Amino acid sequence: MRRAAPAWALLAVGLCAIGLAACGGGGSSQGTVSVPKVAAARVFTLAGFQPAQSIVPGRPTPVSFTVQLPSGQPLTQYRTGGGPHTGVHLIIVRDDLAYIIHQHPPVGPDGVLRTTVRFPAPGPYRVLVDVYPNLPGGQPNFQLFRSVQVSGAYRPRPLPAFKSEQTIDGYRVAMQGHPSLHAIQASFVDVDVRDPQGRKVTLEPWFGALAHAIFFHQGSLDYFHTHVCGAGATNCASVLGAARVSGTSTTPGRLTLGVLLPVAGTWRLFLQMKLGGRVVTAPYTLQVAS
Repeated sequence: MRRAAPAWALLAVGLCAIGLAACGGGGSSQGTVSVPKVAAARVFTLAGFQPAQSIVPGRPTPVSFTVQLPSGQPLTQYRTGGGPHTGVHLIIVRDDLAYIIHQHPPVGPDGVLRTTVRFPAPGPYRVLVDVYPNLPGGQPNFQLFRSVQVSGAYRPRPLPAFKSEQTIDGYRVAMQGHPSLHAIQASFVDVDVRDPQGRKVTLEPWFGALAHAIFFHQGSLDYFHTHVCGAGATNCASVLGAARVSGTSTTPGRLTLGVLLPVAGTWRLFLQMKLGGRVVTAPYTLQVAS
């Protein structure tokens, strides 16, 4: 999800389009144009990100960073409580969408978040920090980004075609039908999950949800993230504009994913669940119409 340009920036563009003399260059003997001074945008930033240099694939790599307030001070107050929309989601994806890493690093008292990541293969990766601050009257959620390079020969993989049923670590994950998805339209997709013995699974809560549906757009790496929660769960819905969507699971082995993607094109869905004490990731290639 991309943040819209701030209102002051749009105002500045409008002024330049209307009165070019106000946008630089020499003066005019015919008169002057007075333009109000606009203060610099107040934005959150990703500060002190480590590692700052190339990373060795397969090696445990310490990762640390601070979310910096517009004031320059570290953000230390994050949303807590039930549901998945708390703290920070650290999501790292390779540019070709072949690999994903998903963690929720703890926040230190000084606002520094620290974790250890093992990058699986060489190549360029997008680091996405999905932030849920606890700021009265402030933004409920925003994303910050960083690019990192993992050393070695990068061989990008083409995305595979849609496949409704697949087996991951012995678990059979079956999407019901071929979804017909459209940009900015909420849709719901059913998925059945069975264990290696063919039994319907019982989903284990993981990072505040029964399952995470993480979407990235091929090429642009636009992002959207929804969750599957149990009956009566709170703090679960994801928001796009005025629309809200969330997934549910009311019976063993059956998930209903809420899908609400911002633009058309090819998307990669990483459906993540905790099964048998470990995280299982089922990837799907989805086409989204306009």
